[in-house]
Amino acid sequence: MSLKSENITPITVIIADDHVLYRAGVKTALSSKKDIKIIAEADNGSHLLMLLKAIQPDVILLDIQMPIMDGIATLPEIKKLYPHIKVIMLTMMDDHSMITKLMELGANSYLTKTSDSEIIYEAIKTCHEQEYYFNSLTNQALLNNLRQKNAVMPHRFMTEDARLTDKEITVLKLMCEEKSTREIAQAVELSPRTVEAMRDKLKTKTGTKSTAGLIMYAVKHKLLDEDL
Repeated sequence: MSLKSENITPITVIIADDHVLYRAGVKTALSSKKDIKIIAEADNGSHLLMLLKAIQPDVILLDIQMPIMDGIATLPEIKKLYPHIKVIMLTMMDDHSMITKLMELGANSYLTKTSDSEIIYEAIKTCHEQEYYFNSLTNQALLNNLRQKNAVMPHRFMTEDARLTDKEITVLKLMCEEKSTREIAQAVELSPRTVEAMRDKLKTKTGTKSTAGLIMYAVKHKLLDEDL
């Protein structure tokens, strides 16, 4: 297993944060991880976008509050120009309305800057492999947003009920449990490619555009065995 891991191409990361000490701390903490490589640093969004013209990483750690161009303004630009890059937002605040806004703008996860290095490492790996990294912050924010929407327009939301097969519901539940495509494929005895096709079909049937939307759909229609 160790020999195999040495041959894996590392996940490339850029850190965009105006605090030099924070960047240095994250860089040092992740330096022991052989499957992660910090390839550049930026101190604001404008600097980051300049860097991206020359190098595109797999994942960006993007601070929300920065001078000149903050993370909120930078995120849509990254997603428009480089949609394949995963973006993990960093902040000192656990503002639910902000989390929801950023997830809707295309953020792949949201971490507080007090998160330890193992959480950051896990978020980078999960976003790279599975598109999204959900945690208690993101889940609670999505649920709060969902409740607010249902309170405003309950009939419209609750009547939009797609007819899902038992297998599609099982796949959706496994997605909500943060299982990888490979793990889901093994659980439902299908190929990973078929699972990917089912994921796309689920988005079409439920009228959602992302994995986050699918999870919100599953919660809204009580398809999960337990609350997220």
